[in-house]
Amino acid sequence: MFKFIHNKVWVFDVEWVPDPAAGRPLYQLPQSKSDEEVIQEMWKRGGATEEDPMPYLKTVLCRVVSISAMIRTARRDGIKLQLLSVPRDHKDPEQISEAHIVGTFLDAIGTHQPQLVGFNSQSADLKILIQRGLASGIQAEGFCRRPDKPWEGVDYFARTSDWHIDLLEILGGWGKSTPSLHEMAAVCRIPGKLTGDGQQVAPLWLKGELAKIVAYNEFDVLTTYLLWLRLAHFGGFLSAEQYEQEQELVRQLLTTESKEPERSQLKDYLEEWDALRGVSSKESS
Repeated sequence: MFKFIHNKVWVFDVEWVPDPAAGRPLYQLPQSKSDEEVIQEMWKRGGATEEDPMPYLKTVLCRVVSISAMIRTARRDGIKLQLLSVPRDHKDPEQISEAHIVGTFLDAIGTHQPQLVGFNSQSADLKILIQRGLASGIQAEGFCRRPDKPWEGVDYFARTSDWHIDLLEILGGWGKSTPSLHEMAAVCRIPGKLTGDGQQVAPLWLKGELAKIVAYNEFDVLTTYLLWLRLAHFGGFLSAEQYEQEQELVRQLLTTESKEPERSQLKDYLEEWDALRGVSSKESS
């Protein structure tokens, strides 16, 4: 369990796809092969089967295409929530570059030094940001800076540090007992995978549908955030009343943001959450 809640909490999630620019030199594939052909070969070399045609590849062989974060800031006048994603402009070639996506996020972490929260982020999300940051040639000095001793400052690299909380490491077990985000969400009456799973991301990217990837990314962040809130209540950091108030802030955010044309899909998430909370209240009555 984590030991504290910082006044700046960033719950984040990263989406990535197989990187043809990595697959070509690694497997000595000709430049004439299309990105889709290279990705298919990468899956094949990664152990693809008829039952699992798109196996999980090592993150170092994948490129980051989207990062979303729910930003919770505790101020004197209350809690402020923001749902932010990079890239912001899905049609800007510079913004959709991996160097911009990873660099923007890591620079922001280095500047604001929030407490990071993710799901399987210790082994996957944070690691791919470091790996692909190296691959992109960016510099993330603020993010990488470490104190002499873990208790003397922000440290995102010490496994015992509460500056990076991986919910899966708190909730997980061994082997088949380890829950997925979708499974944990389902038993907690929180919306899980509303529009498919992570295997849809690569096909969407190949079709140039980055906006749909970002929308999927934001759904996962919302689910992770609501799960973190529930865990914070479980651990005694939030009273029952505070927990209800924090959930209401999320609902207000979804209501407001879903009015924007580019985020109209958030209404679907809100409706699903309301339905699940309705089921929960009936079961408990």
